[in-house]
Amino acid sequence: MSRPLIARIDTAALAHNLGVARAAAPRAKAFAVVKANAYGHGLTRSARALRAADGFAVLRVEEAAQLRSEGYTHPIILLEGFFHPDELPEIARLRLRPVIHRTDQAEILAKSKLGQRVDVLLKLNTGMNRLGINPKRLPETLATLRGAAHIGGITLMTHFARADDDAACVEQQLLRFQEAAQGLNLPASLANSAAILRHPQTHADWVRPGIMLYGASPFADQTGEALGLLPVMTLESKLISVQFVRKGEGVGYGARFIADRDMKIGIVACGYADGYPRHADTGTPVLVGGQLTRTLGRVSMDMLNVDLTATPTAHVGSPVTLWGVGLPVEQVAAACGTISYELLTALAPRVPVEES
Repeated sequence: MSRPLIARIDTAALAHNLGVARAAAPRAKAFAVVKANAYGHGLTRSARALRAADGFAVLRVEEAAQLRSEGYTHPIILLEGFFHPDELPEIARLRLRPVIHRTDQAEILAKSKLGQRVDVLLKLNTGMNRLGINPKRLPETLATLRGAAHIGGITLMTHFARADDDAACVEQQLLRFQEAAQGLNLPASLANSAAILRHPQTHADWVRPGIMLYGASPFADQTGEALGLLPVMTLESKLISVQFVRKGEGVGYGARFIADRDMKIGIVACGYADGYPRHADTGTPVLVGGQLTRTLGRVSMDMLNVDLTATPTAHVGSPVTLWGVGLPVEQVAAACGTISYELLTALAPRVPVEES
């Protein structure tokens, strides 16, 4: 028999979550963000479930080429734009929309000899201080782009640094954007998942739902379930051993957990080589036979340990849920001192995936 660890992907949940994004921003079109192998859920299967989106957002030309090869004619944006002028002919051939976030990118694109029209998104740095041109340089950058016959539609774009926890910061960034864009009459794309759900004034023409599509919340104080989202990935395994540990004995590498009483523990076929975080400490939530319990000690490469005190009838073969249906990935991530994005995108290639 094969190892029992499996990631189950509910594609109907993906479609449902896109519907939640649309309901929250009914007047905007949606770029479904499918970068990073669709946040670990599989680019091909996720795009198929999200076909009703108005467009897709990816990071690499290779991801976009995969979507085009599978017949998708949607607008596709490249979130970091192009990295070298040699990429531009392929970007034009695939009808991609690169994000222009530096003035030299605009100049390179304008001077390029392309036979096809290229639509672009021009990104402004309104306070994230990561990517984007200074709003003061918007007029000259627009002039550069508009001076090239092969550059087509221009959409203005920005990204919010604190849409998940600071409304005042969102308003400040939005004001900077509006001041820069005033009178230009250009379409805009501003809102990520958090802004879609909490800041309707940011919806503009295009929204960019990401983590919410996969059923996880962008907020530290709410789960996806509380927002009407459905979990897409459920990571499941089974107990492959049961041990009886006496009071004072250690568990696992480094004996990071010392039993404070005689107890029964289970060994689960899942470890950091599968994408489960090694830094998950004792107390990280896990379900055994549908019952909430906790991890114990240090996570190994291929295994982790769980407390069976609350599940005295658990045995070899008992089902284990690491996250997903019944156990929100946000709660697991919080216990590990990280975010759901990291857990989902870290799923290892060796973990079998089953689509439903």
